[in-house]
Amino acid sequence: MDSASPSSQGHRYPAEVISHCVWRYFRFPLSFREAGELMLERGVLVSHETVRRWCTKFGQAYAHGLRRRRPRPGDTWHLDEVFVKVNGERKYLWRAVDQNGMVLDILVQNRRDTAAARRFFRRLLQKTRAVPRVVVTDKLRSYGAAHREVMPSVEHRSSKYLNNRAENSHQPTRQRERAMKGFRSASGAQRFLSAFSGISPHFRPRRHRMTAPNYRAEMTVRFAVWEQVTGVARPAVA
Repeated sequence: MDSASPSSQGHRYPAEVISHCVWRYFRFPLSFREAGELMLERGVLVSHETVRRWCTKFGQAYAHGLRRRRPRPGDTWHLDEVFVKVNGERKYLWRAVDQNGMVLDILVQNRRDTAAARRFFRRLLQKTRAVPRVVVTDKLRSYGAAHREVMPSVEHRSSKYLNNRAENSHQPTRQRERAMKGFRSASGAQRFLSAFSGISPHFRPRRHRMTAPNYRAEMTVRFAVWEQVTGVARPAVA
């Protein structure tokens, strides 16, 4: 198992069951109850509360393990922010992706002002340990002010037509938000979306640019990486 992943030792179920359940929950728009019901088809009786505890304990660690195996981010970063409802209140989800669509980081914040943009810029630099060549944002003025303060040497392109890459990356989150009927707390939203943005894209290659054989080969590789991260040994082929 990856050194950053928590051990399944002491749990009633083996790592294979836990990782499969966590994969289903973060990959597909399922509730904890639905994820548990699908496990019943495999002969595994597990409650929705157990699924919730597994996803809380293992989701972030699995996502971190996947991020550690990703290539270095590209040199063009696309940043965008959208509102999300948290317990009926409007919050803002800040997201950064590179030119290849790889999610660099997400952050749930109360505002979309200069202080929030500055905080997100600094967090990005710290987490990626890289400096981009170009930053692409929409016309929100907060980006310009934060850019001049945090990374003035980086080229900044501000246009609502150049940032489709970041805007499109919000779609899986929107789908999941609707399925979950919103988030109950800002910390819960941050915790879930941090794990979701690490696990879900791993199983979403750009299929429209692949042939069917190439897609199947790519998914085989990605599932092998998932097994390494979660500590699940691939069974021998007869």
